[in-house]
Amino acid sequence: MVGYDPGSSCVSTAEAAAAGSASGFVTRLLISPLDVIKIRFQLQIEQLSSKNPGAKYHSILQAARRIFWEEGLVAFWKGHVPAQLLSVGYGAVQFMVFENMTQLAHNITSYSARDSLVHFTCGGLSACTATVAVQPLDTLRTRLAAQGEPKIYQNLRHAVVTMYQTEGPRTFYRGLTPTIIAVFPNAGLQFSFYNILQQFSEWVIPAEGKGGNVKNLVCGSCAGIISKTLTYPFDLFKKRLQVRGFEQARAAFGQVRVYSGLLDCIRQIMREEGPGGFFKGLSPSLLKAAVSTGLTFFWYELFCSLLCSLKTTDSIARKER
Repeated sequence: MVGYDPGSSCVSTAEAAAAGSASGFVTRLLISPLDVIKIRFQLQIEQLSSKNPGAKYHSILQAARRIFWEEGLVAFWKGHVPAQLLSVGYGAVQFMVFENMTQLAHNITSYSARDSLVHFTCGGLSACTATVAVQPLDTLRTRLAAQGEPKIYQNLRHAVVTMYQTEGPRTFYRGLTPTIIAVFPNAGLQFSFYNILQQFSEWVIPAEGKGGNVKNLVCGSCAGIISKTLTYPFDLFKKRLQVRGFEQARAAFGQVRVYSGLLDCIRQIMREEGPGGFFKGLSPSLLKAAVSTGLTFFWYELFCSLLCSLKTTDSIARKER
């Protein structure tokens, strides 16, 4: 079970960080193509429709084919190095903080560690902490994934140096405000709905069996879809703000608006793209959320189980000596 459980042996802070890192690494490797397509959709100003001649991308399959034809298979893993650093760091911080916060809430408040409100609050706060820690990597990942051909950034180091010299250090934290606004409810809903769905599944199928890993995957996927749908517009605002000042995006997407801030971004999207503009890229994003959230909880629970098994085996071996 994700979070502190007083009725069982819990993972240590280091073990939670290790399991979160491993979970983030494996998940990122598998979902990178969906992430690249989602970012391309989010940054395209034109309507996502085949009827619009100015739209470069208008469906998931069409975008995948076009990216493959124009940029090759490796394009689906553009920005993968910073994305992996992002996922590993984010997973470590998020789960480490979450495990400790749920334990703290259980010890100093009247709430149970498995209460959905506790999971919502601790999940949101742990995600905000992880977001602040890895935001520069998220900005770098977005820039590298967004660029088409020819590339403006040759590698991660070149991107860091160029962005710092031309835009200053603050550019690495662009989009942080909408990110924090979105990540708290998004992560909070992920953890709380995962907790609710897990408890519901235990009520429906009380016996522990071999289907535990599949149950974790399904509960995580459903939690990801619900949370992403409710908080999606802020993810789009973040991506639009992160590419501000990125001239190469103009060539890749035809035209990129210049936004002075979050409120200006919201106004321009509403005026020029309509309400539907707030949900551009929702389809690949929901697909990605279902896969990534499901896999994240699946791998985290699996790695935690393996760590607990290793500790138990080691403890038994020591007693036998």
